[in-house]
Amino acid sequence: MRAAIHRALALLPLLLLTRCATTGSTGARPETLAMPPEEVRVDLALLRMNDEELFAAGSSAFAAGDPARAAACFERLVTAFPDSPHRTRARFNAGLSRERMEDWEAARRHFSEIADPLGSGDALDAAFHQAEALYHLDRFPQAATLLGRIAARTDLPVVRRIEAQVQQGICQVDAGDLDEGEKTLRAALASAKAAADQGEPADEYITAQGQFFLGEIYRIHCEGVTFDPDAKADELSRTLEYKAELLLSAQGHYLRAIKIGNGYWATAAGERIGNLYEVLHRQMIDSPTPKELRGEEVEVYRQELRRRIKILLTKAIGVYETTVATAERIGTAGPFVDRAGVCRDFTHLGITLARALGIPARAVSAYALQLDPPDFHAIFEVYLENGWWLIDPTRLASRTCVRRR
Repeated sequence: MRAAIHRALALLPLLLLTRCATTGSTGARPETLAMPPEEVRVDLALLRMNDEELFAAGSSAFAAGDPARAAACFERLVTAFPDSPHRTRARFNAGLSRERMEDWEAARRHFSEIADPLGSGDALDAAFHQAEALYHLDRFPQAATLLGRIAARTDLPVVRRIEAQVQQGICQVDAGDLDEGEKTLRAALASAKAAADQGEPADEYITAQGQFFLGEIYRIHCEGVTFDPDAKADELSRTLEYKAELLLSAQGHYLRAIKIGNGYWATAAGERIGNLYEVLHRQMIDSPTPKELRGEEVEVYRQELRRRIKILLTKAIGVYETTVATAERIGTAGPFVDRAGVCRDFTHLGITLARALGIPARAVSAYALQLDPPDFHAIFEVYLENGWWLIDPTRLASRTCVRRR
């Protein structure tokens, strides 16, 4: 039960108006400032609970998927019962509740009260959660420093040290320190391999995550290499070769993430591989024609470019399809799967591939009766010989089961 308590606030004069004896009093009234009533809501049921009841109520609310109610119970226990044996655990659970609510600053405050990177049990777990909260608050260097202290401990199980080291490397990457992040991630994965060889395998989620972020480092490097519009043909060729090397390095780490077998990072890596080829395709399309080429040389250059683009787009479509198929097989959902599997993305790729081959193509918005449930669907048409032909690049609906919008 919640009760609203209204308080009317009046501002008392800060200074009585007086005049010196030689001038006398002005007789003016002191000014008052009218303030609107302030509404304060109090959960009277929480006020009546003791620490045992609050802990039980908070635990039940958290298990029932009500983190706001859980946070209220645990935070009431922490403030009202400082000597309770449940206080430390309640503080930890309050942090978990705020974390689930994505209230990262409140979560950080709770975890920081009990976190100890050199401790054990809840104190060590709180340090991991504090680092996660710092990460979500974009305080990457602080998170990396905290995780580095955990990773440096030789008394911890190797699995926990690897977890801390991988997360430390991720924080370094997101802080923009790619070289240091790569060094940390490689060291973590080397430790994971050594541990696996000795019969103590690390968590697949953590090792796949480490490989994925090594791929991210090379992806960032690859996308940072641009084509100089004033460059000559040989220089443009060297730039393309360098980008291709970086792309293959990124792809190699993404493929290792896929092979580890964790569903989330497998689909994330698959989406990234397809995106790598798509981005490189766009950059090649927009790349300048070498200025020293003339006449037929320009056409030969463009034909060769279209040939290479066809290869890139074919790879991109193939990887996108594999990613979606993998996600469907293992039942994985997430933002990477969503980006890989939208019919509009397949349609854009198909149109670009067709046009790169000199085939007219256009987008079509249709209603697919074959989908379960039936829904709007993006497909495209290509013009071949004597007419337009419908193509569904996702292969989710046949031509006879779509209706144009």
